[in-house]
Amino acid sequence: MARQWQIRHQIWRIVASTLNNPTRWVAIVEDDAALGQNYCEAFEREGYRTTLDTSRAAALARFEATLPDLVIIDINLGDDVEGGFELCRALRARSATLPVVFLTARDSEFDAVSGLRLGADDYLTKDIGLAHLLARVAALFRRQAALREQTSDGGARLVCGSLRVDESRFTAYWSDTPVPLTLTEYWLVVALARFPGHVKNRQQLMDAANTVLDDNTVTSHIKRIRRKFQAIDADFDAIETVYGMGYRWRPA
Repeated sequence: MARQWQIRHQIWRIVASTLNNPTRWVAIVEDDAALGQNYCEAFEREGYRTTLDTSRAAALARFEATLPDLVIIDINLGDDVEGGFELCRALRARSATLPVVFLTARDSEFDAVSGLRLGADDYLTKDIGLAHLLARVAALFRRQAALREQTSDGGARLVCGSLRVDESRFTAYWSDTPVPLTLTEYWLVVALARFPGHVKNRQQLMDAANTVLDDNTVTSHIKRIRRKFQAIDADFDAIETVYGMGYRWRPA
């Protein structure tokens, strides 16, 4: 019960701190128009601007000139069975930092891992409550706000061995090669590398990233982060799994 209370408290803390943002555009891509409209109405009640597209082609056409502030995507888009995955791939090619959330009826671990590998910041199933959905979206906006504050304050530079993070520009480098991290991945790397050798459990990583993640999602993000660094340096082993406890960044 105590754990459930902590999760509920964190969800509502995130929601309360980021609602009523009329300038933020939440784009919803959902082939069930009635369901998509329900999502739009929920977000609009909280002050967001929304749009709804029921196909990958329609969404890409809408986003051609300007990207939204956040996009929520179903995987199955009518006859386009993998349309959501392909849309995520196209959006991620245009922006490494655009918050992307999958909201789908497909609940297999394979699909969740596939979505995260494509660069999604979160993967949710449609049985999630609206309050929880709003919290996850609010968390992503909180991180964007934190990045803007860092930029306006001049930011800082974090260096740990071959890792260099320019916190004023939301960029990470390994041996001077840029690492294309999503918002979630960026915050997890910063949380680990800021205190090398210290073990961070799931709750601490959630707090650092201002989000709510389950164990499987944290694991998937860590695996994806490792792959991105290993694509630059095949010998990368800076992120260590401490079984039963969490993860730590190896001291340089």
